[in-house]
Amino acid sequence: MSQGNTTTDHAVIRQWIEARGGRPSVVAGTEGEDGEGILRVDFGPKEERLEEISWKAFFETFEDRKLAFLHQDNTADGQPSRFFKFVKR
Repeated sequence: MSQGNTTTDHAVIRQWIEARGGRPSVVAGTEGEDGEGILRVDFGPKEERLEEISWKAFFETFEDRKLAFLHQDNTADGQPSRFFKFVKR
């Protein structure tokens, strides 16, 4: 069975993303008055429209927006899943 888990734990989120080769990113050109862009995760090869950011900036935006990380650990056939989305807490 493949089910989703929701967390706000920064260590869990970072480990999940890094274990799948992901990098914390924002969508280029989406910065607002608060200076924060739309959060994304870039799983190589690098997507041109995404700008890599530091984990510090990533989690500051994550907290400012009161987000949670909904993710799936494994697919139905047991392979590591890359399915995730940011949801409101």
